[in-house]
Amino acid sequence: MHTHSHAPKPSQNNLNTAFKWAVALNVGYVLVEAGSGLRSGSLALLADAAHNLTDVAGLLMAWGAVVAAKRSSNGNYTYGYGRATILAALVNALVIMLGVGAVIWEAIHRFSQPVDVSAGFVMGVAALGIVVNAGTALLFRTKRHDDLNAEGAFLHMMTDAAVSLGVVLGGAVVFFTGWALVDPVVALAVSLMVAIATYSLLKSSLRLTLDGVPASVDSAAIKAWLEKQTGVEAVHDLHIWALSTTKNALTAHLIMPQGNPQNGFLPHLAEELEEHFNIHHATIQIEPSKTNCCLCRSTNDQIHRKEYV
Repeated sequence: MHTHSHAPKPSQNNLNTAFKWAVALNVGYVLVEAGSGLRSGSLALLADAAHNLTDVAGLLMAWGAVVAAKRSSNGNYTYGYGRATILAALVNALVIMLGVGAVIWEAIHRFSQPVDVSAGFVMGVAALGIVVNAGTALLFRTKRHDDLNAEGAFLHMMTDAAVSLGVVLGGAVVFFTGWALVDPVVALAVSLMVAIATYSLLKSSLRLTLDGVPASVDSAAIKAWLEKQTGVEAVHDLHIWALSTTKNALTAHLIMPQGNPQNGFLPHLAEELEEHFNIHHATIQIEPSKTNCCLCRSTNDQIHRKEYV
């Protein structure tokens, strides 16, 4: 049995719109920041402009993954291209961590060689960065809990907003006190906060990349539920993995001595797994006894419930 739809869902359209605005806003800010850095001679602004340019690349990559995930499956990619969203989330997390490392390295260097900055000008541009980055993050706020890729974009933008806020606060202290060491201190504090916020994204995306059970799925609960179904004696070879950042798949073998009840049993399992356990593609194989467990005969009853991602 197959159930699928080729029409984009409203949530997918909303996510596309969020990426469009996010890319447009950030490209605009990069141009403003780079121009301001060249005009003022501020290396800090030019460096942050380069950092924000990597943000644009990250957003484009995540957006491309969302578009790719909508493509239908084919003979070479039988599950479709949903995994692109997982890879995008993983790369996004890695890029953020690399950026954090670069900032920490530069901050440590500046403790020994403080750099004079035009505090007032830098504060003004950084304040604009807070508005742009926070506004961009809000575009992904409603989808961040349902899609790891959207969560990555949200964290990335909130991270940059926090960095901009740190720059504003540090610039204010430098402006009023002239203490140049405030700049690297703020950079280290913000970097630590960014690393902590990004760790969960890195961990989750790496887990899905390695075919781990998605955090939103309770495999023990699913196995217990399957074992309680009428006629089921045991469950084995239960596998659960992510097809994308929003879709999950499952395969399982059910030992049923009396065989398939032929009363809508398999469709019922598929519907319940999707509604209550967040499983969108289930393949169930029925076996008559434990002695046949390892044979996995193709003649056994199977059900395929598929929803293209």
